[in-house]
Amino acid sequence: MQTASNNINLLGADEQGRRLERVYAAMRAAGIESGLVRTNANLFYLTGRVFRGYLFISPSLARPVYFLRQPTTLVADEGETIHLIRKPEDMAQFLTAKPALELDAIAYSEAMRIGKALEMDSIANLSPVLRAARSVKTAVEQELIRESGRKHTIVYEQIPGLYREGMSDVDLQIEIERLSRKEGCLGQFRAAGGEMEIFMGNVLTGDNADAPSPYDFAMGGAGLHPSLPIGADGTTIEPGVPVMVDTNGNFTGYMTDMTRCFYTGELSDMAMAANDLSAAICRRMAEMMIPGAKAADLYTEAYTMAVEAGFADYFMGHNNHAGFVGHGLGIEINEAPVLAPRSRDILEPGNVIAVEPKFVIPGIGAIGIENTYIVGLNGGEAVTTAPQEPVKFIMK
Repeated sequence: MQTASNNINLLGADEQGRRLERVYAAMRAAGIESGLVRTNANLFYLTGRVFRGYLFISPSLARPVYFLRQPTTLVADEGETIHLIRKPEDMAQFLTAKPALELDAIAYSEAMRIGKALEMDSIANLSPVLRAARSVKTAVEQELIRESGRKHTIVYEQIPGLYREGMSDVDLQIEIERLSRKEGCLGQFRAAGGEMEIFMGNVLTGDNADAPSPYDFAMGGAGLHPSLPIGADGTTIEPGVPVMVDTNGNFTGYMTDMTRCFYTGELSDMAMAANDLSAAICRRMAEMMIPGAKAADLYTEAYTMAVEAGFADYFMGHNNHAGFVGHGLGIEINEAPVLAPRSRDILEPGNVIAVEPKFVIPGIGAIGIENTYIVGLNGGEAVTTAPQEPVKFIMK
């Protein structure tokens, strides 16, 4: 259990400083002199906690300044400044700067309100700066991701024992979610932007895997209701039909992403070949995942391997093809870099990337794996290490 602390900055000055160094470098490159951070993901990134309020940052400051609304019991360390405020307008008495705001994430009305309070003629966008900074994880962040990966793997190794004859995909997902929470999963699947919604993950079997999703996913699924059109729909798990499990790995505030397949009966040769190909693509991506590599080149290599194996029609979906084969992740599930054909991202040490070369084959369903890797000097380090071959459910 985490020890409670009233310090507003749970990272400590050194770790916060390392993260701010990257933010400030990106701000200088963008010509931004100061910024005001408000969203939960970025407050967590820069302080180690979520609170209601704002964090004022500037390369000209020794330490950032906190504008706190709730909880008012939080305290500052030596060298830090907290101003208690009731509303955004209260910041005007302390700020003469015209800070950039997270325009990709906060409401237009909030941006206009802050702009008026601080007498800003124009507002620069801080969101790309923070996205770029967060794409490279510090050593502390990497260890949090490794810890999530270890716990995520422990959950997946227990999935075969959760099966009961006659189960539906929903029944199995509920048991996986229960197990995950018991192992310490926080439950939250944090995603950037307003287009993607998901609960604790995705479990697919049978033809439901080919149901198109409104999201840019390799696998869709009809879901249980039109208000959340993704994932399990109540399909009964049948012998010989793979069950693809892609569920939550958020155990530390930093997520891992992992997919594995399970089954009863016997899988077809085509299903096994597709899973073998997925694992081979992951291995190849890990080899190519070195600093300076072009993200687009990794996608091209993965797609070429699918074409050469005769699986191009099923690669990253069938009725609905996703436009990527991997994505950055950490505090949010959809961070930079992105392994996509038109991506301009260049890999750096400390990038964390989920690689998910999956296939949807009519008459078989969804098959393939996904691993989370940390980019190092010699390639990608896999932090999700559950067995990669399809695993047979334990019959009880």
